[in-house]
Amino acid sequence: MSPPLQRELSVGEVARRSGLAVSAIHFYEAKGLIASRRNAGNQRRFGREVLRRLAIIKVAQRTGISLGEIREAFDTLPASRAPNAADWQRLSASWRESLDERIRCLTQLRDQLDHCIGCGCLSLAECPLRNPEDALGDEGCGARLLAPD
Repeated sequence: MSPPLQRELSVGEVARRSGLAVSAIHFYEAKGLIASRRNAGNQRRFGREVLRRLAIIKVAQRTGISLGEIREAFDTLPASRAPNAADWQRLSASWRESLDERIRCLTQLRDQLDHCIGCGCLSLAECPLRNPEDALGDEGCGARLLAPD
């Protein structure tokens, strides 16, 4: 006996169950993060696995993972099923280093900001917050780069 067919979801049902706006569902679909099919009446229909993918998108975005990074990660997942716990472990492990680096940078920025507020200089010549990694600053003031043709 074959397994019962799972009923597909309309975009409205996906929105209601995921807590996202219909426009967000359409946006994620346009970005290639989720997929639907069209029924005979030309209406979008989503498999139930889309709910798990949307949950992952929401969590990843809250941690600062870009849509491009999420799409790259989703490209490693089978399209025929919902991501499972092992998939999530792999995805979250792949994002951990990036998150750790972001935390390190934000902590450093916070510490520099505290110092900068204390001095109040906001010097263009020396302030790492106003002019970070200024490679051309040693060459003097003024524009030196040509605009592309």
